[in-house]
Amino acid sequence: MLVLVAPGQGAQSPGFLTPWLELPGAAERVAGWSDAIGLDLAHYGTKADADEIRDTAVAQPLLVAAGLLSATALDAPTAFGAVAGHSVGEITAAAFAGVLSEGDALSFVRTRGLGMAEAAAVTETGMAAVLGGDQDVVVAHLEKLGLTPANINGAGQIVAAGTKEQIEALVAEKPEGSIKVVALQVAGAFHTHHMAPAVATLAKAAEALAPADPALKYVSNKDGLVVATGADVVARLVGQVANPVRWDLCMETFAELGVTGIIELCPGGTLTGLAKRALKGVPSVALKTPDDLPKAAELIAKHTA
Repeated sequence: MLVLVAPGQGAQSPGFLTPWLELPGAAERVAGWSDAIGLDLAHYGTKADADEIRDTAVAQPLLVAAGLLSATALDAPTAFGAVAGHSVGEITAAAFAGVLSEGDALSFVRTRGLGMAEAAAVTETGMAAVLGGDQDVVVAHLEKLGLTPANINGAGQIVAAGTKEQIEALVAEKPEGSIKVVALQVAGAFHTHHMAPAVATLAKAAEALAPADPALKYVSNKDGLVVATGADVVARLVGQVANPVRWDLCMETFAELGVTGIIELCPGGTLTGLAKRALKGVPSVALKTPDDLPKAAELIAKHTA
């Protein structure tokens, strides 16, 4: 069981798209996507600085575009038994599973990014990762501070979200037993009630979609369940922006499915890092640059021999 995973916001870094645009046909595809959604993806993926790509309206389409490019470069659409995405990565996963066309995925994520950016502008909010500590103790501490455990990632990592003041209080008073608290480079309290206005925006956008049923097992980060219909996938994509991400439950499902390999799409590293701690012994490859494609091809070959 080879699983493909797509990272979420915060995985991007300045210039990370540059080497991928050198692949045959990649620059042309990105130019077409850019024209379709009114955003210069090539510029932001190659020349923009960290603050520019921290903008939610930019980061989210950029991540989906990078994921789609790297998925195509793998050239092994039938090698995978399951797919999942973390936060905005679920849109990449939906496209790979055939639920959405590439064009619909880019259009939908553009609406998502703009809607979430608008919602984030209402109140100054943010997110911070809590590393280590007992999950129940950490969650109770966050709730005491008025924060939401927005991403329960497993492997000893929980991401808190809330107002700037609440995040500052968390940094000053980390939960008992935790190792450290790290503020994240995101521009809002995603996956909390602060994003409620974006849900209505996405619900409207979803009316124009004609989703197909997943062509492989699609694991939802809402609850770790395998979703069987395209309509259910889209409904979950709409509500997801204001609901916590349960990546811990996704990894539990991977284990139940008998995962024997994981490949993380560009910009990879975060999800394979979690898997190394929670799914010990399972081989994984993170696609950071095209130089990682041969390692991914080796893992794919072992699963298709």
